[in-house]
Amino acid sequence: MNRDVIVTCAVTGAGDTVAKHPAIPVTPRQIAAAAIEAAAAGAAVVHIHVRDPETGTPSRDPALFGEVVARIRDSGCDVILNLTAGMGGDFFPDEKDPAIGGPGTDMIGPKARLAHVESLRPEICSLDCGSLNFGDGVYINPAPYLRVMAERVRACGVKPELECFDLGHVRLANHLVAEGLIEAPPLYQICLGIPWGAPAGTAAMKAMVDLLPSGAVWAGFGISRMEMPMVAQAVLLGGHVRVGLEDNLYLDRGVFASNAQLVERAVAIIELLGARVLAPAAARDVLGLPSPS
Repeated sequence: MNRDVIVTCAVTGAGDTVAKHPAIPVTPRQIAAAAIEAAAAGAAVVHIHVRDPETGTPSRDPALFGEVVARIRDSGCDVILNLTAGMGGDFFPDEKDPAIGGPGTDMIGPKARLAHVESLRPEICSLDCGSLNFGDGVYINPAPYLRVMAERVRACGVKPELECFDLGHVRLANHLVAEGLIEAPPLYQICLGIPWGAPAGTAAMKAMVDLLPSGAVWAGFGISRMEMPMVAQAVLLGGHVRVGLEDNLYLDRGVFASNAQLVERAVAIIELLGARVLAPAAARDVLGLPSPS
């Protein structure tokens, strides 16, 4: 069991959730405010996606990331920033010609996926460690892309969060670590319940954790109704946790949540298990991050 737990809040994500929840953060002001509220509720880390302010659809516009980061930093809120680097790998085969992308396809190369990370230099960015069937499309992130991204992230002093959606992703992430592309301690995020990755349950989480290298730091989460059960399971297996509106929209059945409320619920579970929630300064020590200047 982990007695000292880091809570991450994923505040908005890139899913089609705007029409499903009355208060999904969309604009940079809303996303930054949600991140600050999550930090006040106990999150040491906030995981940031951005959205088109007019449509609410997911975006990878560096200017939007820049505004969110500036608003959080200018607020004086001490929270660890974790920016997604996962946008730009979505492929939906065209019905007439599957060799080309149909509607919804958004494919760019590994360097373009890191444009906002290299300019903003957050403390952490996500690194999705493989390809998978993602809903009705395919998320494409081949090994050569990951090597390029890992090298560039290391060069700009950002810690990669190795997001693993299935067993093969853990294997590939371990290979990046073994190649010396990831500095110690490596940080893994076990992502469960995504269609069609590993299911959200004890067996899948333990199987993936059992493959992690010695000295790794890891967190885990489950989506939808399995969000809070996986909070407890991650702590019991020795890990850290993630919650937020990217992963789950509800506090209770039929009751819409806010990011702060989901963090508060996770904190309560952690403390009921006899563990404590780490503040950002202590979280930086665990993650091997330098203190902010």
